[in-house]
Amino acid sequence: MAKKAAKRIGAKKAAKKAPAKKVSARKTSVKKAPAKKKVAKLVSKLEQAKRDLVIANRILAMEHVVDAYGHVSIRHPEDAGRFFVSRSLSPESVTVDDIVEYTLDGKAINDTRPPYLERFIHGAMYEKRPDVNNVIHAHAEATLPFGLTATPLRPVTHMAGAMGAEVPVWDIADKFGDGTNLLVTNRDQGLDLAAKLGQNRIVLMRGHGFSGVHANLIGLITMSVYLPVNARVLLESLRLGHVRYMSDAEVSGRGDNDPMAPAARRGWRMWAQKAGVGDLLADWDR
Repeated sequence: MAKKAAKRIGAKKAAKKAPAKKVSARKTSVKKAPAKKKVAKLVSKLEQAKRDLVIANRILAMEHVVDAYGHVSIRHPEDAGRFFVSRSLSPESVTVDDIVEYTLDGKAINDTRPPYLERFIHGAMYEKRPDVNNVIHAHAEATLPFGLTATPLRPVTHMAGAMGAEVPVWDIADKFGDGTNLLVTNRDQGLDLAAKLGQNRIVLMRGHGFSGVHANLIGLITMSVYLPVNARVLLESLRLGHVRYMSDAEVSGRGDNDPMAPAARRGWRMWAQKAGVGDLLADWDR
């Protein structure tokens, strides 16, 4: 027994001293799964136009240019004889599903939901102004005094220069009498308003609000946000005495017609994100 125990102890010591055999493991090449490419969801020009219109509604509501009332539209990007505007809904609540297509005479395309009564403003502006791609109608309180008095609304702040040097005033009573409710509820009234606008960008509506046009949506929204700001500044300035307005050269030198300019998109992006619709921005704005 003693001899067997000695042999086992000696074997263990030998095993400890013996160098461990290297096990040559065969390298197996594990192929990594190819990284998944991010597939961008393609959004058509038409779909993005509707998204932009939702963004515009939300921005105008957030900036108090419109409240429960007022509306903004965009000309159909593929058919100049049509335009998009929301169904009758407060701008703060508008979604892509609420956007309705109309002909220029105010008839909805395949949609029976209640429309805005004053959709005729938009159709008439697009009909009279082929250069226009966006229209707004709003009741911003600060602009109202200038449609009720002989004091003209003119630009005094650089951000409002896009409104143009001249802002005409339309009085519905001039052609349609003093028995209306001051609303533009038919095509004839819309065309008369558009005629008063002429080649300007803003027209005031006596006791009602204003309508405005622009070649691009970002330009329209920027102009509309700063229009009541300009009106408030002008009202305060008139209390102090002589006012120095922007010159025609200063107004025309703004160069605000490029919607892709970094400064233009900076404001558009910020407003959209603050209004909670940043996810609707075009890819290049995110």
